[in-house]
Amino acid sequence: MSSLLDSVSFANGTSMPNRLMLAPLTNQQSHPDGTLSDEEHHWLTMRAKGGFGLTMTCAAQVHPLGQGFAGQLACSGDEHSAGLSRLARDIKKEKSLAIAQLHHAGTKSPAEIIGSAPLCPSPDSSTGAREMTNNEVYEVINAFVDAAVRCEKAGFEGVELHGAHGYLIGQFLSPEINQRTDEFGGSLDNRAGFLLAIIDGIRRDCRSSLNLSVRLSPERFGLKTSEMLELYGWLVDSKKIDFIDMSMWDIRKDAVDEEFAGKTLMELFAGVPRDMTRLGVAGKIYSAADAQWAVDNGADFAIIGRAAIAHHDFARLAGADPEFTMRPMPIHPDDLRAEGLSDGFIEYMRVFKGFVAEA
Repeated sequence: MSSLLDSVSFANGTSMPNRLMLAPLTNQQSHPDGTLSDEEHHWLTMRAKGGFGLTMTCAAQVHPLGQGFAGQLACSGDEHSAGLSRLARDIKKEKSLAIAQLHHAGTKSPAEIIGSAPLCPSPDSSTGAREMTNNEVYEVINAFVDAAVRCEKAGFEGVELHGAHGYLIGQFLSPEINQRTDEFGGSLDNRAGFLLAIIDGIRRDCRSSLNLSVRLSPERFGLKTSEMLELYGWLVDSKKIDFIDMSMWDIRKDAVDEEFAGKTLMELFAGVPRDMTRLGVAGKIYSAADAQWAVDNGADFAIIGRAAIAHHDFARLAGADPEFTMRPMPIHPDDLRAEGLSDGFIEYMRVFKGFVAEA
């Protein structure tokens, strides 16, 4: 049986010292210009000190028109480099693998924040998003690649492409949302071209030892599970990706697509032969037993979200005690402050009903 304390090696030569990764978590703590704040630095480095084998940033925007929320970290300009360098350095000091997540919100970019209509593969009347021109598609591909180069120069050991949760990469992948008639629309091969072009650009412009990963949703957001399985296989076969981060919402849930009735998402994706491409899974992992279940059922490592907000040292506690479980919710704001959350982050967490107790 694999232990949560086992190290995980990647094809590019990097490794994480245990099987517990900090999920990329929105926290709205950065400055309005996207530069790193002391609050966000404190929050993230506290998790690295708490024993996570891999510490990932929140979704960091790669293009000003792709900002998804207020207080979002950015890696879209050289003005962000100093803060990124400080963050990467201090995560690595704790022997945690430092990864930046690269993000463009697409239709989920609020017009009041970006100052214009949001961008989408196709026009979207529900959000007021406009269709990207072919030139704009290539501009955003280049923005992802440039952001990866910037993060590499800042000292991060890897970058993750946020293709989950209905953001821009996922919008291109969706046969419902993406109605383009150029080379980025139509077949899955074409719709995946946006993501694959970003991957190729990063592998072209960054060192071969940069850890490169992709976060995917297995269903919802206009996606088909069968297509996500096909894409998953392409990414594995390409040997250009070090790990795939599957955001399952619940690691034990059944697939919703009728084609896979009676099968769990875990068995579908963990069952795909993947050679050296590693699999991380996220979704309601609240205890050491949950994390161990994920590993025992085919994942290489467990990705911790809310439990890492509740406990900066969840990784250390879960690694030491197989009976450890997250403190009960709702959680008092004073306890969250003690775990490194700013008042702004605590207010954001009130969006999730039942997480924060009334003071």
